[in-house]
Amino acid sequence: MSGPHVPESVASRVVLQPLATPLPLGFLALSVATVVFSAVQLEWVPPAEGRVAALTALGATVPLQLLASVMGFRARDPVAATGMGLLSGTWAVVGLTTLTAAPGTTSRGLAVLLFVAAIGMLVPAVSAGAKLVPALVMAVAGTRFAVTGGYEWTASAGWKATAGWVGIALAVIALYAALALELEGSHGRTVLPLGRRGPGRAAVQGEGSLSPGDLAAEPGVRPQL
Repeated sequence: MSGPHVPESVASRVVLQPLATPLPLGFLALSVATVVFSAVQLEWVPPAEGRVAALTALGATVPLQLLASVMGFRARDPVAATGMGLLSGTWAVVGLTTLTAAPGTTSRGLAVLLFVAAIGMLVPAVSAGAKLVPALVMAVAGTRFAVTGGYEWTASAGWKATAGWVGIALAVIALYAALALELEGSHGRTVLPLGRRGPGRAAVQGEGSLSPGDLAAEPGVRPQL
């Protein structure tokens, strides 16, 4: 016996749960990791302090960015979800490698990972074009991985210093982005420029479409991913 007939006119109901943007948390976690590793690369602290940098990445940055990635998926923000997820995984490997290696040594295996991660960061960087400052954070994070990979491959003092200064620049940009997003969320308007344009500007102004027809085409709502 066939089941009850459902009229074609009956539409699915989509319930949206308001969520705060996870990007400030992820960006602040990023700034913590990149600064402590830069301090070692720029020899502001002795090479043995790389253990502290590794523990910082593993104990603070990795779990916070992983949480930001999960919340990004829940908030239907693929840029936050993908970018924070890739950052979390990369910092986890960097932290574990640094923790288990002798102080001051380099690894070509880690260099390969960093090169691939740098290329991968282009995906969220390009996709975040409607929000220029977050896109810049993703792009500079990829650059930081690439330059650090250059040092890990060559053991060159020049690459090491460059990686350290790129890491400091990344921290400054990430801190600005986190502050701008936090102020935007708490004030309900743009306080510090984020370079929003097109869909990014429309979303924060409450002009983004929430019609059932548009939502039905989104991942998690449509029948297949």
